[in-house]
Amino acid sequence: MSDSHRNWQEERRLRREDERARLRRQRWVVGIVAAIVLAGAGVATTLALNGSDSGHDGQAGRSSTRESTSSTKHSTTKSTKTRTTPVTTGRHRTTHTTTGTKRTTTRSASPLYSLRGKTIAIDPGHNGGNSQHTTEINKLVNAGTVMKACDTTGTSTNSGYSESAYNLDVALRLSAILKRAGARVVLTRSTDTGWGPCITERAAIGNDAHAAAAISIHADGGPATGHGFHVIYPASVANLTDDIASASYQLALAIRAAFHAGTDMPYANYIGQSGLDERSDLGGLNLSDVPKVFIETGNMRNASDAALLGNSSFREREAQALAKGLAAFLRA
Repeated sequence: MSDSHRNWQEERRLRREDERARLRRQRWVVGIVAAIVLAGAGVATTLALNGSDSGHDGQAGRSSTRESTSSTKHSTTKSTKTRTTPVTTGRHRTTHTTTGTKRTTTRSASPLYSLRGKTIAIDPGHNGGNSQHTTEINKLVNAGTVMKACDTTGTSTNSGYSESAYNLDVALRLSAILKRAGARVVLTRSTDTGWGPCITERAAIGNDAHAAAAISIHADGGPATGHGFHVIYPASVANLTDDIASASYQLALAIRAAFHAGTDMPYANYIGQSGLDERSDLGGLNLSDVPKVFIETGNMRNASDAALLGNSSFREREAQALAKGLAAFLRA
């Protein structure tokens, strides 16, 4: 046998030994990993059994709920079989399951989530400068079913707090809440120093914005003995509101429910029925092409209502309630 042939055989033998050594090392690593996994499973089982023996059998069926500052709720349930973690993104929920301890976490979306990406039109009724522009605001405009004044001055409390200032304050608070929730907001006015706009323009602003919903904020000037709030929605008028009447009524129901729950203000006892009033003579409603309501949040001529409306903390509650009403309407 030649030397070259012997060298070739020796090299082949060495390669085989190297391959066998590599396979032995691989099997050894696999065995170590398997042992670690099995040991871990054994520890988990032992802990579970110890927990059961020490009087914690009820843990498998117990859930705890905690609400965070962002209105996110978490519930946790444990067992010794599987681990399940549902993950919520927006309105969708997925679940991941692994061997070990089961932990289920549920996150409920913010009550205002339906506002994200939507356009909302807010109309603070009247304007602070209307009383200095009586010629302009008394000009008659077509309100759809009747000719009416371009705008009016509004009312005030006995102490002199004007409705126009009140309406704007609540509107700006509501606007801030909606924007934080991800909505786009259009306002018919943002100051209380001008006059108008006319009722025709107020409706057009919401229409041009293609708003998902529109709300006109007011306070009433009813009889001193009357108190409470009411929501005004449009009657169905052919070729005017027949395309938005149904949706506007649903918006009225949502706003009424949220405002009543959020402020504890009772339904008006002097007008409407159960906090609702259908009207066919309001240009801001008749000329709207998007779902729209008016809310008379209280009676400024009533002492108890006026005290509430003049309180900034209460106005913040009103804005929060209106935002929830709008969100509820958009969820439906």
